[in-house]
Amino acid sequence: MASERSLTPAADGADLLALVDLALEEARTLGATQAEAAVSVDVGLSVSARLGEVETVEYQRDRGMGVTVYFGTRKGTASTTDLSPTALRETVGKACSIARFTAEDPCAGLPDPDTLATEIPNLDLAHPWDITPEQACQMAIECEAAAMAVDPRITNSEGAGVSSHRGLRAYGNSLGFLAAYPGTVHSVSCAVLGVEGEEMERDYWYSTARDWRELEGVASVGRHSGERAVRRLGARKLSTMKVPVLFSPDVARGLVGHFVGAIRGGSQYRRASFLLDAAGQRVFPDWFAISERPHLPKALASAPFDHEGVATRDRELVAGGVLTGYLLGTYSARKLGLRTTGNAGGAHNLIVAGRGRDFDGMLALLDRGLLVTELMGQGVNGVTGDYSRGATGFWVEGGRIAYPVHEVTVAGNLKDMYRAIVDVGADVDVRGGIRTGSILIEQMTIAGA
Repeated sequence: MASERSLTPAADGADLLALVDLALEEARTLGATQAEAAVSVDVGLSVSARLGEVETVEYQRDRGMGVTVYFGTRKGTASTTDLSPTALRETVGKACSIARFTAEDPCAGLPDPDTLATEIPNLDLAHPWDITPEQACQMAIECEAAAMAVDPRITNSEGAGVSSHRGLRAYGNSLGFLAAYPGTVHSVSCAVLGVEGEEMERDYWYSTARDWRELEGVASVGRHSGERAVRRLGARKLSTMKVPVLFSPDVARGLVGHFVGAIRGGSQYRRASFLLDAAGQRVFPDWFAISERPHLPKALASAPFDHEGVATRDRELVAGGVLTGYLLGTYSARKLGLRTTGNAGGAHNLIVAGRGRDFDGMLALLDRGLLVTELMGQGVNGVTGDYSRGATGFWVEGGRIAYPVHEVTVAGNLKDMYRAIVDVGADVDVRGGIRTGSILIEQMTIAGA
């Protein structure tokens, strides 16, 4: 593979920081009492191949600036994709015009100065990949070929893809904060279809990383997708019953994601959460813990500061099953009478603690029930916690996978499901901002044929 290149001078942040500074100066000139601006530039290459032929080759180059100004507690926001000085000044002027017509909001404004990041750690997030379109296309073709070679029953494909993206974000505000940091994300993916008689099943696999050298090999990604598709052939339906349910790690991430949505400041102050006012309450079993680790090197959700320039810090979000607090930006914190937690823009690397069982150990603990490997639909109510989603996976008997299943629905209520977590596996999936192993729920309703 091609070697890593260093960031070019234009991409080291200096140019973008100068644009942010220009916007802030223009806001001061126009009489704004406070202002903030963010500029981002993203470039990327994405290719796809299907049935041995290149389907798409796409270059992306996105850039833009967002400006927010405050006149007292009146707020105005405007954005532009034109980063010329003239366009920036016009954008700031539009934001100021908007602010003069908005209602006063006592919670509006920049973060408290003492919450801003004063040191910007190097989190090793940028690893540019000098891959050519020709190399990327060949990798995608090889990935799909590896999947198709797994079994003669794999007769069709949705294709394989290779992508590489790098970006740079600069942020500053009128409190004196001004900083930028780069990042890269690379991925390889493949999805194929297996056929047996009149039955057709689809499955996929992917790898993603900040550092292209840490991607799973393309042949391995292809084999995984092929093996997963073949495993699902011969799937059966189930009758309606209540049994334990084990969510595989990539699916279990979604269970934690619903929890994250419920404890966001916006959900709390809008009174639209099934975990309303739950801080200080036991939400999970007494052994359960979730940690936030924003400064993990190379991690996909790492950040030295949040979208408001507030310092990100390690935090125990759930300890002993108890929710210790919410995920807050400045505005939501003020609405709740609290302080920002450095989560404007989201959570940063949530790590769910397990008790050491590998996947086979989790299957043994399940004993008899459903292993869910894919979910469909959006049947989750963030206000009530009601949960009902289509699922595919495998029926487990005696701690061993017995046969694949499809066309079933798993249902429950998230509050009950969280309290009924039996264990979290050590088979952690790190391909996202939530790192968790498989999650076993004591009992859920399965609706089948």
